[in-house]
Amino acid sequence: MSDTKTKSPERKENFTTFSGLPIDHLYTEENLAGWNPDEALGYPGEYPFTRGIYPTMYRGRFWTMRQYAGFGTAVESNQRYRYLLSKGQAGLSVAFDLPTQIGMDSDHPLALGEVGKVGVAIDSLEDMEALFDGIPLEKVSTSMTINATAAILLCLYVAVAKRQRASLGKLSGTVQNDILKEYIARGTYIYPVRPAMRIVTDIFAWCHDNLPKWNTISISGYHIREAGSTAVQEVAFTLADAIAYVQAALDARLRVDEFAPQLSFFFNAHNDLLEEIAKYRAARRLWARIMTERFAAKDPRSLMLRFHAQTAGSSLTAQQPENNIVRVAIQALAAVLGGCQSLHTNSLDEALALPSEDSALIALRTQQILANETGVTNTVDPVAGSYAIESLTNNIESLAAIYLSKIDKMGGMLRAIEAGFIQGEIQKAAYEFQRAVENKEQIVVGVNDFVREQGRTIPTLRIDIEIERSQIARLNALRAKRDSARAKSALAELQRRAATSENLLPAILAAVEAYATVGEISDALRRVFGEYQESVVI
Repeated sequence: MSDTKTKSPERKENFTTFSGLPIDHLYTEENLAGWNPDEALGYPGEYPFTRGIYPTMYRGRFWTMRQYAGFGTAVESNQRYRYLLSKGQAGLSVAFDLPTQIGMDSDHPLALGEVGKVGVAIDSLEDMEALFDGIPLEKVSTSMTINATAAILLCLYVAVAKRQRASLGKLSGTVQNDILKEYIARGTYIYPVRPAMRIVTDIFAWCHDNLPKWNTISISGYHIREAGSTAVQEVAFTLADAIAYVQAALDARLRVDEFAPQLSFFFNAHNDLLEEIAKYRAARRLWARIMTERFAAKDPRSLMLRFHAQTAGSSLTAQQPENNIVRVAIQALAAVLGGCQSLHTNSLDEALALPSEDSALIALRTQQILANETGVTNTVDPVAGSYAIESLTNNIESLAAIYLSKIDKMGGMLRAIEAGFIQGEIQKAAYEFQRAVENKEQIVVGVNDFVREQGRTIPTLRIDIEIERSQIARLNALRAKRDSARAKSALAELQRRAATSENLLPAILAAVEAYATVGEISDALRRVFGEYQESVVI
């Protein structure tokens, strides 16, 4: 069936980016009057890192191609990981199901219907061993998208590595561990904000001593953007979260240059190509200045904003899903031109279901084509000096700085979250974008224009309902065969520590090695910390 072109408004005279930044008819050096390129740009690998954090960037090595995957049982996800690694993927990125994310075992009444649906179900060390069976953890970098239960999943990973006799000093990867964005954008929180922050800083301290190559947090703007923020808000609110984490670590008597080199970031790669490229450059420059001027960091690694990017899931459409391949390619190009350190490309069917094996391979091939066929990796920061790019970079940096100043005046990010300010700003931006789509001021091809009267059906991945029953049976069998006294003792010790200021990680590691479950460990902490209740903002 042919596409239908509905009548669109005439091309307007004034244009803006997705964030509402005005776009000039033509950019010249006049747009940059008073701008000092030597101070603002410098060289790649040098302060303020506008042009990238490494001198050679992709001429030295490509970004890590890290496809986000996880569904059903650990055994099924392990098969997908092995498949992707065999096709040239360089790192793993684990998606966990919702019960795992919010600290509930698969047999919890509230887990009904959610087991293995949006990620892999992990209840215990037994599941984690199956997830990484046959995958040498010393040789593969692993990112885990987990927040409220980040400490538990990190300890499960470490326990598997120890069983593989891997050197913990060689383990590389990231645990997302960004709890603040859960309160403002995503919702998979467990504990109140302040004890949740205590867990974050416990991870910082423990990893500094035990996992020197591990990224202890991935401070996420991705979910903020997916919730509807603008690019400016994504930068501002992500860096405001980062400031809160750094301050919390300092308050816990950690030294900035002890933990800051292990901080990492996670940004969205959206549709507005030029704005997205500028966004990454502005974020890098702003962070370098924050770390030097605000926190007096001395180690150059503390100043580097290292980031993973993922293409924008919220931009993908169920209508004409093949169009998503084009969207993802352009978004990935923005991330590469913006200097990402690792990248996930979404699959064409993600508006419909979890990615099929074939669509996941197309998404990976998109990155491989960018790296090997386009030439954009042959020179470092090929966009530098563009009047348009530099002007947008300056604008995003200055507007994000205004937000940061406003948040400081409110008493910091925790106070801003508790007051509902951040959530309100995102909601307003999301509303404005949706209104623009409905008024056809913003065209979404296949949705509000160029509509196909009858689209074709594409095959999608389906999760067998039997998975939930088999996972629960596996969990019950584990509880029956483990040393119950050892597990109970480990949980009691964790609960004792939670009531003190002692680091929680050693007790969590002991509990997972005693085959205590994710839900049991989370419940031990719930008994001390309580649960977060979202307040209604009017």
